[in-house]
Amino acid sequence: MALTKVEAAKLTNDVLLRGVIETIVLESGVLTLLPFMNVTGTALTYSRERTMPAAQFYDVGDTWQEATPEFTQVTVALKILGGDADIDNFLQQTYADPNDLEALVIESRAKAVAHLFSDTFFNGDAAANPKAFDGLARLVPPAQTIITGSDGGPLTLDLMDELIDLVRPGRPDALLMHKRTRRQLSQLRRSSGNLLEADVDAFGRRALFYDGIPLIVDDFVRVDETLGSGTGLSSIYAVKFGPAGVMGIENGGIQLETVGELETKDATRHRIKWYAGLALFSELGVARLQGIAAA
Repeated sequence: MALTKVEAAKLTNDVLLRGVIETIVLESGVLTLLPFMNVTGTALTYSRERTMPAAQFYDVGDTWQEATPEFTQVTVALKILGGDADIDNFLQQTYADPNDLEALVIESRAKAVAHLFSDTFFNGDAAANPKAFDGLARLVPPAQTIITGSDGGPLTLDLMDELIDLVRPGRPDALLMHKRTRRQLSQLRRSSGNLLEADVDAFGRRALFYDGIPLIVDDFVRVDETLGSGTGLSSIYAVKFGPAGVMGIENGGIQLETVGELETKDATRHRIKWYAGLALFSELGVARLQGIAAA
Protein backbone atom coordinates (compact mmCIF):
# COMPACT_ATOMS: atom_id res chain seq x y z
CA MET A 1 0.00 0.00 0.00
CA ALA A 2 1.34 3.43 -0.95
CA LEU A 3 1.08 6.15 1.70
CA THR A 4 2.11 9.78 1.84
CA LYS A 5 4.29 10.83 4.76
CA VAL A 6 1.30 12.81 6.11
CA GLU A 7 -0.66 9.57 6.49
CA ALA A 8 2.37 7.64 7.75
CA ALA A 9 2.78 10.10 10.63
CA LYS A 10 -0.75 9.27 11.82
CA LEU A 11 0.04 5.55 12.03
CA THR A 12 2.93 5.72 14.49
CA ASN A 13 2.44 5.69 18.28
CA ASP A 14 5.97 7.01 18.87
CA VAL A 15 5.45 10.70 19.67
CA LEU A 16 9.07 11.63 18.93
CA LEU A 17 9.09 9.79 15.60
CA ARG A 18 5.75 11.35 14.66
CA GLY A 19 7.25 14.75 15.31
CA VAL A 20 10.24 13.93 13.09
CA ILE A 21 7.97 12.83 10.22
CA GLU A 22 5.73 15.89 10.57
CA THR A 23 8.76 18.21 10.62
CA ILE A 24 10.14 16.61 7.46
CA VAL A 25 6.78 16.92 5.71
CA LEU A 26 6.32 20.56 6.75
CA GLU A 27 9.80 21.39 5.47
CA SER A 28 9.20 19.70 2.10
CA GLY A 29 6.12 20.65 0.12
CA VAL A 30 6.63 17.68 -2.19
CA LEU A 31 6.16 15.20 0.67
CA THR A 32 2.62 16.39 1.35
CA LEU A 33 1.54 14.71 -1.89
CA LEU A 34 4.24 12.19 -2.84
CA PRO A 35 3.13 8.60 -2.02
CA PHE A 36 5.69 5.96 -1.03
CA MET A 37 5.77 2.26 -1.84
CA ASN A 38 7.49 -0.07 0.61
CA VAL A 39 9.85 -2.41 -1.27
CA THR A 40 11.64 -5.57 -0.24
CA GLY A 41 15.34 -5.75 -0.94
CA THR A 42 17.75 -3.03 -1.97
CA ALA A 43 16.16 -2.05 -5.30
CA LEU A 44 12.94 -2.09 -7.30
CA THR A 45 12.76 -3.38 -10.87
CA TYR A 46 9.65 -2.37 -12.80
CA SER A 47 8.35 -1.67 -16.29
CA ARG A 48 8.04 2.04 -17.10
CA GLU A 49 5.28 3.01 -19.54
CA ARG A 50 6.59 5.00 -22.53
CA THR A 51 3.56 5.10 -24.83
CA MET A 52 -0.13 4.25 -24.53
CA PRO A 53 -1.74 1.71 -26.89
CA ALA A 54 -3.59 3.20 -29.85
CA ALA A 55 -7.34 2.79 -30.35
CA GLN A 56 -9.30 3.17 -33.60
CA PHE A 57 -12.76 2.90 -35.11
CA TYR A 58 -13.98 -0.23 -36.92
CA ASP A 59 -16.74 -1.19 -39.35
CA VAL A 60 -18.86 -4.26 -38.83
CA GLY A 61 -16.83 -7.31 -39.84
CA ASP A 62 -13.47 -5.51 -39.70
CA THR A 63 -10.40 -7.33 -38.46
CA TRP A 64 -9.37 -5.88 -35.14
CA GLN A 65 -5.77 -4.81 -34.70
CA GLU A 66 -3.93 -5.57 -31.50
CA ALA A 67 -2.19 -2.63 -29.82
CA THR A 68 0.02 -2.70 -26.77
CA PRO A 69 1.75 -0.01 -24.76
CA GLU A 70 5.53 0.29 -24.89
CA PHE A 71 7.51 -0.30 -21.72
CA THR A 72 11.11 0.07 -20.62
CA GLN A 73 12.47 -2.07 -17.78
CA VAL A 74 14.00 0.10 -15.09
CA THR A 75 15.79 -0.68 -11.83
CA VAL A 76 15.86 1.92 -9.05
CA ALA A 77 18.06 1.37 -6.02
CA LEU A 78 17.27 2.48 -2.49
CA LYS A 79 19.63 5.14 -1.15
CA ILE A 80 20.57 5.82 2.47
CA LEU A 81 19.54 9.27 3.66
CA GLY A 82 19.87 10.60 7.19
CA GLY A 83 21.98 12.19 9.88
CA ASP A 84 22.95 12.05 13.54
CA ALA A 85 21.69 14.41 16.24
CA ASP A 86 24.01 14.67 19.28
CA ILE A 87 22.54 16.05 22.52
CA ASP A 88 25.07 17.31 25.06
CA ASN A 89 24.43 15.59 28.38
CA PHE A 90 25.44 18.64 30.44
CA LEU A 91 23.03 20.90 28.58
CA GLN A 92 20.26 18.35 28.79
CA GLN A 93 20.72 17.91 32.54
CA THR A 94 20.83 21.65 33.25
CA TYR A 95 18.19 22.72 30.72
CA ALA A 96 14.85 23.83 32.13
CA ASP A 97 13.02 21.12 30.19
CA PRO A 98 15.26 18.27 28.91
CA ASN A 99 12.52 17.04 26.58
CA ASP A 100 12.38 20.44 24.87
CA LEU A 101 16.14 20.42 24.24
CA GLU A 102 16.03 16.89 22.81
CA ALA A 103 13.12 17.81 20.57
CA LEU A 104 14.86 20.96 19.32
CA VAL A 105 18.07 19.13 18.40
CA ILE A 106 16.24 16.29 16.64
CA GLU A 107 13.93 18.75 14.86
CA SER A 108 16.96 20.59 13.47
CA ARG A 109 18.38 17.35 12.05
CA ALA A 110 14.95 16.37 10.65
CA LYS A 111 14.83 19.70 8.77
CA ALA A 112 18.22 18.95 7.22
CA VAL A 113 16.96 15.55 6.06
CA ALA A 114 13.87 17.17 4.53
CA HIS A 115 15.95 19.76 2.70
CA LEU A 116 18.29 17.13 1.26
CA PHE A 117 15.36 15.01 0.08
CA SER A 118 13.71 18.01 -1.61
CA ASP A 119 16.96 19.06 -3.28
CA THR A 120 17.53 15.52 -4.56
CA PHE A 121 13.89 15.12 -5.66
CA PHE A 122 14.43 17.95 -8.15
CA ASN A 123 18.15 17.99 -8.84
CA GLY A 124 19.53 14.56 -7.91
CA ASP A 125 22.05 13.08 -10.34
CA ALA A 126 23.15 9.53 -9.60
CA ALA A 127 25.87 9.78 -12.27
CA ALA A 128 27.49 12.68 -10.45
CA ASN A 129 26.80 11.30 -6.96
CA PRO A 130 26.17 7.53 -6.93
CA LYS A 131 25.03 7.76 -3.29
CA ALA A 132 21.97 9.79 -4.37
CA PHE A 133 18.98 9.03 -6.60
CA ASP A 134 18.01 10.78 -9.84
CA GLY A 135 15.62 13.69 -9.51
CA LEU A 136 13.01 15.12 -11.86
CA ALA A 137 15.56 17.11 -13.86
CA ARG A 138 17.08 13.79 -14.91
CA LEU A 139 13.90 11.68 -15.06
CA VAL A 140 11.68 13.81 -17.31
CA PRO A 141 12.29 12.59 -20.89
CA PRO A 142 12.96 15.02 -23.79
CA ALA A 143 9.58 14.20 -25.36
CA GLN A 144 7.89 15.55 -22.22
CA THR A 145 9.98 18.72 -22.07
CA ILE A 146 9.01 22.14 -23.43
CA ILE A 147 11.58 24.92 -23.69
CA THR A 148 10.67 28.59 -23.66
CA GLY A 149 13.33 29.29 -26.30
CA SER A 150 16.78 28.19 -27.38
CA ASP A 151 18.32 30.58 -24.83
CA GLY A 152 15.38 30.61 -22.43
CA GLY A 153 12.48 33.03 -22.46
CA PRO A 154 9.53 34.44 -20.53
CA LEU A 155 6.76 32.44 -18.94
CA THR A 156 3.39 32.65 -20.73
CA LEU A 157 -0.07 31.28 -20.00
CA ASP A 158 -0.02 29.47 -23.34
CA LEU A 159 3.13 27.61 -22.27
CA MET A 160 1.45 26.73 -18.96
CA ASP A 161 -1.51 25.19 -20.80
CA GLU A 162 0.83 23.31 -23.13
CA LEU A 163 2.74 21.93 -20.13
CA ILE A 164 -0.45 20.70 -18.47
CA ASP A 165 -1.63 19.06 -21.68
CA LEU A 166 1.59 17.01 -21.94
CA VAL A 167 0.62 15.01 -18.85
CA ARG A 168 -1.83 12.24 -19.68
CA PRO A 169 -4.22 10.64 -19.22
CA GLY A 170 -6.04 13.25 -17.19
CA ARG A 171 -4.31 16.21 -15.57
CA PRO A 172 -1.31 16.68 -13.29
CA ASP A 173 -1.75 16.33 -9.54
CA ALA A 174 0.55 19.30 -8.91
CA LEU A 175 2.68 21.98 -10.56
CA LEU A 176 6.07 22.28 -8.86
CA MET A 177 8.02 25.54 -9.10
CA HIS A 178 10.25 28.05 -7.34
CA LYS A 179 8.63 31.01 -5.57
CA ARG A 180 10.13 33.34 -8.21
CA THR A 181 8.15 31.51 -10.88
CA ARG A 182 5.03 31.55 -8.71
CA ARG A 183 5.27 35.33 -8.56
CA GLN A 184 5.58 35.51 -12.35
CA LEU A 185 2.55 33.24 -12.76
CA SER A 186 0.52 35.36 -10.33
CA GLN A 187 1.42 38.49 -12.32
CA LEU A 188 0.37 36.84 -15.58
CA ARG A 189 -2.98 35.85 -14.14
CA ARG A 190 -3.58 39.36 -12.75
CA SER A 191 -2.72 40.86 -16.13
CA SER A 192 -5.27 38.58 -17.80
CA GLY A 193 -7.96 39.64 -15.35
CA ASN A 194 -7.88 36.49 -13.24
CA LEU A 195 -6.27 35.50 -9.96
CA LEU A 196 -4.80 32.19 -8.87
CA GLU A 197 -7.38 30.23 -6.88
CA ALA A 198 -6.70 29.90 -3.15
CA ASP A 199 -7.59 27.21 -0.60
CA VAL A 200 -5.97 25.49 2.39
CA ASP A 201 -3.79 22.36 2.42
CA ALA A 202 -3.75 19.37 4.82
CA PHE A 203 -1.97 21.49 7.45
CA GLY A 204 -4.35 24.45 7.25
CA ARG A 205 -1.86 26.56 5.32
CA ARG A 206 -2.93 28.80 2.44
CA ALA A 207 -2.41 27.05 -0.89
CA LEU A 208 -2.65 28.35 -4.45
CA PHE A 209 -4.06 26.60 -7.52
CA TYR A 210 -3.74 27.14 -11.26
CA ASP A 211 -6.80 25.97 -13.18
CA GLY A 212 -7.64 23.73 -10.22
CA ILE A 213 -4.15 22.19 -9.98
CA PRO A 214 -2.21 22.76 -6.72
CA LEU A 215 0.98 24.83 -6.92
CA ILE A 216 3.79 23.36 -4.82
CA VAL A 217 6.44 26.00 -4.20
CA ASP A 218 9.89 24.71 -3.28
CA ASP A 219 13.10 26.70 -2.95
CA PHE A 220 15.08 23.72 -4.24
CA VAL A 221 13.71 24.16 -7.75
CA ARG A 222 16.77 25.81 -9.23
CA VAL A 223 16.82 29.37 -10.55
CA ASP A 224 20.38 29.12 -11.91
CA GLU A 225 19.80 26.77 -14.83
CA THR A 226 21.42 27.39 -18.19
CA LEU A 227 20.03 26.82 -21.67
CA GLY A 228 22.05 27.81 -24.73
CA SER A 229 23.53 31.17 -23.80
CA GLY A 230 20.75 31.87 -21.29
CA THR A 231 21.52 31.84 -17.57
CA GLY A 232 19.54 32.34 -14.37
CA LEU A 233 16.70 30.19 -15.70
CA SER A 234 14.21 27.96 -13.91
CA SER A 235 11.67 25.18 -14.62
CA ILE A 236 8.13 24.15 -13.77
CA TYR A 237 7.35 20.45 -13.36
CA ALA A 238 3.85 19.04 -13.95
CA VAL A 239 3.52 15.75 -12.08
CA LYS A 240 1.10 12.94 -11.51
CA PHE A 241 1.80 11.08 -8.27
CA GLY A 242 1.49 7.31 -7.85
CA PRO A 243 1.60 4.43 -10.36
CA ALA A 244 0.59 6.76 -13.21
CA GLY A 245 3.61 9.00 -12.65
CA VAL A 246 6.11 9.55 -9.85
CA MET A 247 6.26 7.61 -6.61
CA GLY A 248 8.72 7.36 -3.78
CA ILE A 249 10.12 3.99 -2.74
CA GLU A 250 11.37 3.11 0.72
CA ASN A 251 12.10 0.26 3.09
CA GLY A 252 10.93 0.72 6.66
CA GLY A 253 9.97 4.38 6.34
CA ILE A 254 11.60 7.23 8.24
CA GLN A 255 13.31 5.77 11.29
CA LEU A 256 14.55 7.32 14.52
CA GLU A 257 16.88 5.25 16.67
CA THR A 258 18.86 6.01 19.81
CA VAL A 259 22.52 5.19 19.28
CA GLY A 260 23.26 5.97 22.91
CA GLU A 261 26.13 7.47 24.89
CA LEU A 262 29.20 8.45 22.88
CA GLU A 263 32.70 7.39 23.89
CA THR A 264 34.55 10.50 22.72
CA LYS A 265 32.27 13.19 24.15
CA ASP A 266 29.68 13.69 26.85
CA ALA A 267 26.64 13.39 24.62
CA THR A 268 23.82 11.09 23.57
CA ARG A 269 23.28 10.40 19.87
CA HIS A 270 20.01 9.92 17.99
CA ARG A 271 20.03 8.85 14.35
CA ILE A 272 17.45 9.69 11.70
CA LYS A 273 17.69 7.35 8.73
CA TRP A 274 15.63 6.71 5.66
CA TYR A 275 16.22 4.08 2.97
CA ALA A 276 14.49 5.82 0.08
CA GLY A 277 14.48 6.46 -3.66
CA LEU A 278 12.36 7.85 -6.48
CA ALA A 279 10.66 5.89 -9.27
CA LEU A 280 9.08 7.20 -12.48
CA PHE A 281 6.45 4.64 -13.45
CA SER A 282 5.15 6.42 -16.54
CA GLU A 283 6.96 8.90 -18.75
CA LEU A 284 3.55 10.32 -19.65
CA GLY A 285 2.92 11.24 -16.00
CA VAL A 286 5.51 14.03 -15.86
CA ALA A 287 6.38 17.09 -17.95
CA ARG A 288 8.80 20.00 -17.65
CA LEU A 289 8.69 23.59 -18.82
CA GLN A 290 12.36 24.55 -19.01
CA GLY A 291 14.18 27.82 -19.52
CA ILE A 292 11.96 30.30 -17.66
CA ALA A 293 13.79 33.60 -17.44
CA ALA A 294 13.59 35.98 -14.50
CA ALA A 295 10.98 38.69 -15.02
